[in-house]
Amino acid sequence: MVVLLVQFTVTPGSEQQAHSFLQKMQEHTRRETGCRMYLGHQSSEQPRHFILYEQYDDKEALGAHRAAPYFRDYITNGLGKLMENVTRELFQPID
Repeated sequence: MVVLLVQFTVTPGSEQQAHSFLQKMQEHTRRETGCRMYLGHQSSEQPRHFILYEQYDDKEALGAHRAAPYFRDYITNGLGKLMENVTRELFQPID
């Protein structure tokens, strides 16, 4: 299993649009083969700050996720254009 944690801040005024993109991504991604969990979160203290917590069976499942057409629509061409900054980090569970 692999876990991807994405943290990002969106531009002022784009919080609702970011929220909408994340809802759409959740709907699609949760149906993917190999996706164990896909959760978007918005900070209650800093509403422009979001995180995505993602779990996949393996790196191949994560690659398939990134290759999906809706990833391009809602992340690359959507959410990505609203981001001021972003960090991504892959994790593996401790056995």
